[in-house]
Amino acid sequence: MKFARWVFAIAAVYGLALITPMYFAEAQIGRNDPPAITHPEYFYGFIGVTLAWQLVFVMLARRPLEYRPIMLAAVVEKAAYGIAAVALFLQERVSPLVGVFGIVDLTLGTLFAISFYMTRRSTTA
Repeated sequence: MKFARWVFAIAAVYGLALITPMYFAEAQIGRNDPPAITHPEYFYGFIGVTLAWQLVFVMLARRPLEYRPIMLAAVVEKAAYGIAAVALFLQERVSPLVGVFGIVDLTLGTLFAISFYMTRRSTTA
């Protein structure tokens, strides 16, 4: 259970630190990675949904046994972005940095799956 607590706490802190500043970075992203964002509703929607998941990770870090079934949804959340980011990088459609973030998400998703498995042992012991 301690493993799951640490994994989800680290994921939450990492996600909050990475995503929160994006609320203030729309113009900068447009300058650094043209073209400018043309559909801000998707951009801000992505940020909002991602921040909501960071709160889920906080809940999982605090009570992994109680919220264990949600770990499976967290694995899917990480896989959805991770697979897409890596696939787009391999097609040379996004920057290498996006590929790196995809690999980080796939790694976290794997750790989430391990946490799910390990908390199962805790509940049966």
